[in-house]
Amino acid sequence: MKRVNVMAALAALIAIGTLCSQFLWFPAGIAKAYPVQHAVNVIAAILFGPGPAVLAAFVMALVRNMLGIGSLLAFPGGMIGALFAGILFRLSGRPSFAAIGEIIGTGIVASLVAIPFAKFFMHTSFGVFFFMPSFLISSISGAIIGLFLTVRLRKNVFSTSRLTQFKKR
Repeated sequence: MKRVNVMAALAALIAIGTLCSQFLWFPAGIAKAYPVQHAVNVIAAILFGPGPAVLAAFVMALVRNMLGIGSLLAFPGGMIGALFAGILFRLSGRPSFAAIGEIIGTGIVASLVAIPFAKFFMHTSFGVFFFMPSFLISSISGAIIGLFLTVRLRKNVFSTSRLTQFKKR
């Protein structure tokens, strides 16, 4: 893809992720789950790789926080999940591994990183597994949505993009 096309597609994914997170959320324990953020992470990781996926996650978290519809925990959660999704997809070439990377990155790693992050930036302290249930619920639901969309749309919409390159199961 040309660089302009990549930037336009990333901007569209960021807009979709930001807008839909306002409407599609559900309570998950002590926090709100925003599965669209994780779905966009999986899609961006598959289409563009880890770097642009992390950038998209950062911009989505930034815009959501600036609009008052997100929390500071969107930064480590989204960015770490996008990184893991991109790396696992790049290593395997399978979209299911991108979804697994999102779940491991956000649900496990980012939930543990969120503890010192919350202490430093939000001046709160929690137990080591405090964020894990809500992060897992959000990342699992979003990864399933992202995986479903990429697999279903690969034959129709993305037939000329990187999605045609991944291995069939």
